[in-house]
Amino acid sequence: MYIKRAAEDAVKRIIQTFPVLLVTGPRQVGKSTMLQNLAESNRKIVTLDDPDVRYLAKNDPALFMQRYTAPVLIDEIQYAPELLPYIKMEVDRNKKNGEYWLTGSQAFHLMKDVSESLAGRVGIVNLLGLSNSEISGVTSEVFSTDPKQLLRRIETTKKQGLNEIFERIFKGSMPRLYAEENVDWETYYRSYVDTYLQRDIRDLTQVANEMSFYHFMTVVAARTGKPVVYEEIASESGISAPTAKKWLSILVSSHIIAMVQPYHNNVLKRVTKMPLLHFLDTGLCAYLLKWGNPQALEKGPMAGAFFESYVFSEIYKSFLNAAKEPPIYYYRDKDKKEIDLLILENGILYPIEIKKAASPGKTAIKHFDVLKPVTEPEKFGSLAQLKIEVGTGSVICMANDLLPINEKNWYVPVWLI
Repeated sequence: MYIKRAAEDAVKRIIQTFPVLLVTGPRQVGKSTMLQNLAESNRKIVTLDDPDVRYLAKNDPALFMQRYTAPVLIDEIQYAPELLPYIKMEVDRNKKNGEYWLTGSQAFHLMKDVSESLAGRVGIVNLLGLSNSEISGVTSEVFSTDPKQLLRRIETTKKQGLNEIFERIFKGSMPRLYAEENVDWETYYRSYVDTYLQRDIRDLTQVANEMSFYHFMTVVAARTGKPVVYEEIASESGISAPTAKKWLSILVSSHIIAMVQPYHNNVLKRVTKMPLLHFLDTGLCAYLLKWGNPQALEKGPMAGAFFESYVFSEIYKSFLNAAKEPPIYYYRDKDKKEIDLLILENGILYPIEIKKAASPGKTAIKHFDVLKPVTEPEKFGSLAQLKIEVGTGSVICMANDLLPINEKNWYVPVWLI
């Protein structure tokens, strides 16, 4: 069963604008399935997972291009970056949009190769696992704290209780788990991790010890929703801090985790510089940490961290599915005051707090006041040009309804994002 993807509209826009489309993202999130569903009947489809085809692409790219002429979909392009200069020559010669559709599971070398070879010729969509909207069959929108948009959205969105939300958090976002009823969750993720370690980590990154990397992944999973301290991760993983930094960049490049940068403004003097780490698929995170079922996860000590990472990933996906770079930050200062997420758009900061509680109370927004200096920088000894407006704030939680906290902030039910 094909689940309609929110990114389809972005793909249609890109193929009208650029000669090359690249859809990148982690393994098994449905990149090829989405493009095959959108492909016209005359488009050739070829995968570089096939060793014979890959050999031809790597060793005789000119002959490959003669065999697989445009319009064509080339799956897993990271296995033959040798093709990219030849694709550039073809698109420069033909000057037709939407001719080459590419997918890639890995961004380590791929994005560098693409930016060098196809600059100005390629539109990129980053596809992650299914969003709650896609699973529920609801129209996806870029997340906004705007009460008018949320009030409009509440008319078409199905309410979900705590148990249902944690079933979704535990299950994760991989399309196959929703498209096929009889897929065993544990077997699926075990196979997923094995494939990731063997195909991507060993083949593409030259990490010598796959089991060390697996142990490192479990250490990182236990830190989802927390600031990154490289020395601590290195110590727990039994590797050096530079190796920990390198391996974290691999997890970022392969879209396993996202690193949220701290919001920095010269007016805010005491902000920490550590990025915040979130696993992008909470099901994979639960598998790595050996949680056995959603009930145990919901009652366990990591329930709040999983809830935060789930909310982050939903908001993050909402931007990616529209082919937008997520303008997401977080705030933490040396006084331990934190704001879980900040969205910065059009010179306006939107603060977001994430609470698993159904009734978090007004204390949930107590740290929003730390942003006041950016609205009046001259009062704090900084230039007036640094002034930034603070917009409507949200507390995303398990509330049953969209409700105002005060004139500037709202409780937002998690199922509404």
